[in-house]
Amino acid sequence: MMITVSQAIQSVHKNVQSFDATEHIPVSNAIGRTLAQDVVAPVSLPSFRQSAMDGYAVRFRESGNNNKNNTFTLIGEVKAGDAQNPSLTSGTAVRIFTGARVPDTADAVVIQELVQRKDDHIHIEKVPVVGQNIRAIGGQIQAGSCPLKKGHTLQPSSLGLLKSLGIDTVSVTRNPKVTILVTGNELVKEGNPLADGQVYESNSAVLEAVLHQRGIHEVQIVYVEDNLEKTQKILQNAIATSELVLISGGISVGDYDFVGVALQNLDVRTIFYKVLQKPGKPLFFGKQNDTYIFALPGNPASTLTCYYIYVQLAFDILSGAQYQGLLRIHLPISAAFTNTFGRALFLKARVNREGVTILDFQNSATMITFAEANALVYIPETTTEVAQGTIVETILLPYGSTQ
Repeated sequence: MMITVSQAIQSVHKNVQSFDATEHIPVSNAIGRTLAQDVVAPVSLPSFRQSAMDGYAVRFRESGNNNKNNTFTLIGEVKAGDAQNPSLTSGTAVRIFTGARVPDTADAVVIQELVQRKDDHIHIEKVPVVGQNIRAIGGQIQAGSCPLKKGHTLQPSSLGLLKSLGIDTVSVTRNPKVTILVTGNELVKEGNPLADGQVYESNSAVLEAVLHQRGIHEVQIVYVEDNLEKTQKILQNAIATSELVLISGGISVGDYDFVGVALQNLDVRTIFYKVLQKPGKPLFFGKQNDTYIFALPGNPASTLTCYYIYVQLAFDILSGAQYQGLLRIHLPISAAFTNTFGRALFLKARVNREGVTILDFQNSATMITFAEANALVYIPETTTEVAQGTIVETILLPYGSTQ
């Protein structure tokens, strides 16, 4: 029985359980991984009073009554990385640079643009505020606090933060063992000549690439011709050796689509089969023991759409990610659209500063539009007419540019 998109998403939430297993890995290899425990800051950031600008550190508060002309004598300089802590007295200052330690006796840093210097003397044009241009100890992060929580999916900025805290390894949820099973007699690997009726196989590369984006690099890719016995044997091995199996093609109802029969013969429990959507209607989701199986439609755009909506969600749940599924926002649509299919639509689109524009060439076999897209516009099956300027649900694709 065909189910709706919302029912299919609910089924993924209901049936996928997060992994308990964790591992410690180097921070440099942790992009896309999900933290298995809170990160506790071993040091404060900054760990010393730090200058936020190039300029001059002064003890202005004490100098106020005795320094009517706002003139100071330079007694030295402090560069970034210097450990020295010169003592400032009334009427003295030090040259200081961004990131350098501010002397304990200084109460402000005056930016160099507001200072006139002559030899070893400076004149300040504008009276500074106490604490001006000084980053306080722990102003960003206090030692002992938890800047990154369990369930945080590590991004490049997260890795930079961890490194700045001196952390070199993190505890993350273990990745699932993944097998991509590619079916189809018509498929040829790149670099080989094409015979009439053949096409170059690309779905495995697409799936492997989006898995890499999610921090999963150990992926087995297996090819099988359109033969029930061979399909069943390879599928049985994939289920036995993997925790997630992604099947590309062979799930429809053609005479040479053997995946559905093979899954049935292997007693794989069907959670759902066929979703009221376009593209990607013949989508299968099932489970056997601790292995999850997604049989994705063979058309490339359908494969990628189903991955982003359902498989990525399953990965986020498996890893215990705090935020699950791609980010959905609401934007005005740039042109009117009519849904004549009686199904929910996932339309390749491009987000810009004015809103979202549905792209041409929405065919499920066409990838050129996906290459230009940075979003999918979701049109429910109950919606037939969308007027220009209507606010529509927009699913942001990972690493997409909005320029």
